[in-house]
Amino acid sequence: MNLQKIENEALHLPKEERVRLIKRLVLSLDSPPEDELKADWLLEGRRRAEELDSGSVQEVSGEDVLRKARTLTK
Repeated sequence: MNLQKIENEALHLPKEERVRLIKRLVLSLDSPPEDELKADWLLEGRRRAEELDSGSVQEVSGEDVLRKARTLTK
């Protein structure tokens, strides 16, 4: 299948399906491999746990985060 045919078929998809296709295509350009993502998130989780354990940061409840986000977006 050539690019022109794919493009023509994609343009005839319903809007929601085009949006989903666009997201997948963009992510395919910029995303690191899944194994790398998992490793990065594991390191980030460990870093955050160490910060909490050492007391260098304070816990914030999800409710407080949402409340502040809603206030900022009004």
